[in-house]
Amino acid sequence: MSNPSNQLQLPIHGWLLEQVQDAILFVDGEGTIVEGNQSAWDLLGTSEKMSVNIRDYFDFDRLVSQEETNTLLEVKDGSKQYFHVKSMKMNNTSDQDLYSMILHSVSLNDKVKQAKQHMNKLIQGSFEGIVLHDRGNIIDCDETFARMFGYTVEEMVHLSAFDMVESRSSYKLQSMMSQFPDKPYELTGIKKDGSLIHVEIMAHPYPYQDRVLRGAIVRDITDRVEQEKRIEFMAYYDELTDLPNRTYFMKTLKEAIQQAEYNGEQVAVHFMDIDYFKQINDTLGYVFGDKLLYAFAERLKMHHDEHNFIARMGGDEFLILQKGVQSKIEAEHLAQKIIKSFESPLLVEGLELFTSVSIGISSYPEDGHDSNDLIKHADSAMNVIKANNRNHYKVFESSISKDFKTILTMETELRKALKEDQLELHYQPQKNIETGQIVGLEALLRWKHPKWGYVPPATFIPLAEKTGLIFEIGEWVLKQACLQNKKWQDQGYTPFVVGVNLSAKQVYQKDLVDKVESILKESGLNAHYLELEITESMAMSNEEDIFRTLEGLRALGVHVSIDDFGTGYSSLKYLSQFPISKLKIDRIFIHENRKQNAAIVKSIIHMSHSLNMKVIAEGVETEEQLEFLKTERCDEMQGYYFSKPLPPHQLDRFFPKSV
Repeated sequence: MSNPSNQLQLPIHGWLLEQVQDAILFVDGEGTIVEGNQSAWDLLGTSEKMSVNIRDYFDFDRLVSQEETNTLLEVKDGSKQYFHVKSMKMNNTSDQDLYSMILHSVSLNDKVKQAKQHMNKLIQGSFEGIVLHDRGNIIDCDETFARMFGYTVEEMVHLSAFDMVESRSSYKLQSMMSQFPDKPYELTGIKKDGSLIHVEIMAHPYPYQDRVLRGAIVRDITDRVEQEKRIEFMAYYDELTDLPNRTYFMKTLKEAIQQAEYNGEQVAVHFMDIDYFKQINDTLGYVFGDKLLYAFAERLKMHHDEHNFIARMGGDEFLILQKGVQSKIEAEHLAQKIIKSFESPLLVEGLELFTSVSIGISSYPEDGHDSNDLIKHADSAMNVIKANNRNHYKVFESSISKDFKTILTMETELRKALKEDQLELHYQPQKNIETGQIVGLEALLRWKHPKWGYVPPATFIPLAEKTGLIFEIGEWVLKQACLQNKKWQDQGYTPFVVGVNLSAKQVYQKDLVDKVESILKESGLNAHYLELEITESMAMSNEEDIFRTLEGLRALGVHVSIDDFGTGYSSLKYLSQFPISKLKIDRIFIHENRKQNAAIVKSIIHMSHSLNMKVIAEGVETEEQLEFLKTERCDEMQGYYFSKPLPPHQLDRFFPKSV
């Protein structure tokens, strides 16, 4: 070959150059090989006598782009042969550039093995695998990675990484490969059997020529991701119905309000409650109740779409957020559709069950500007329907809020009344119609508020029942009545019976008999002088439990009477079986003089006597009414004709002293 080395001073003696086993070349600035040893000529498959330019083999510009390079290059002849080339610019006395190059032939498989060995040192556990790929085409991997995706190593080679990830992850994979080659990231992969796997990828690029051989450590994080999803589900979803929960609803409602404000739109909140769910729960059990809630939720999901977001508030209460509402009429239409959808029965454990819903509606911005107000107002409107006809809807009105505030205030004051002795018992005398003697008293609760004066029982008793205060109040009434009766007896008055009304919630208490027994012992009153009054509807519902309670009271010696008799749906069979000592005719039959009512009163009196029960008429206000009762041989009476309810200190004049 021509010897430009005559013009270029080489930094190594020719003899020494031939003794070096590594393939060494010296190349000028144009790429012409000016000198090399036999190892280099053999490696390039050429002769030193030929004029050779390094550009015929490699990308020379890439080699001389820096003062010193160390890279993997593919030979240009298409042989798929690779050389590891170290290139350095040399200092020489001439004005021409001179580069020394050391060449090592290396196969791509060798590079793969080298990369795998390097990454194996980085792997910390058996759940991490490694993979090597060229622009997504898998070149090699270890058994852990192949097993992670359900393949063998042989099956993995030549597969595309882009075919092994979800479509949503494919773009992310491409982006991370091109823009963030060293940054860890997470993807969702697809295993051979089609199931999903969540992986974390830590990439390690290996550049060669104009491409990048990529290595990656891949960690299976499926368990962690699934656990995170479970935690998220628990935080935002209701486990029983799979519906979003209150937390998720509040978050979504807040976002909807912001969007509505920006777009100048309205949103509506529907607060709904399953009618008579408590009765169903009490009758058929909580397991059945849960299945009913699930069936109800599934039916409710029919109304879910891009505009309606459905959630479970808790218990048997559900919420719907209606977006993009133009008027309250649209909200009413949805409520009507929901009510109509429950006209057909739900199938629960083979039982066809007809249910209905009560719905309250509030809307933004008219009824509130934040989530709490909208839900509160929708709840208030729903309670109005619940208290009236049910199976209907009610749009919130400002008057409802005022009533609600009044109820809240009254509840607070009623709780205070218990602590501050504002409650009183008045007693209405009951007398024997034939002898005219006092035979008993009915204890009647009164609330004397320091500012409001006497609050009507019809106002605060339902509130006490709804809030659960009735248990504490009822126990107080029973205790005070027993203590007062024992006090009268200790003062020497002829003993008589005091009657105490029980609420439905008290009657259904499992420990009612124990409570009564404890109060009798504490007061010292003989059980024979206590009469507990229950309504006709209480006695005839939940018969087995009521019967056990009444039997327990009879065992104590306590009397039981049926109040408001004639307004319910009594059966002679139950009346004959239950341990009841007296029936009280409801005042409605005494006040009205129609022949039909007179016939009913006659029937009740005659029926009571046939069952060996006494009968008492309440609400007697005229002499004419009293004469009618005398004629029909009614046993006892009470009412304003004889005396209104009085505080204890005004009753002494009615009581004869015992001899």
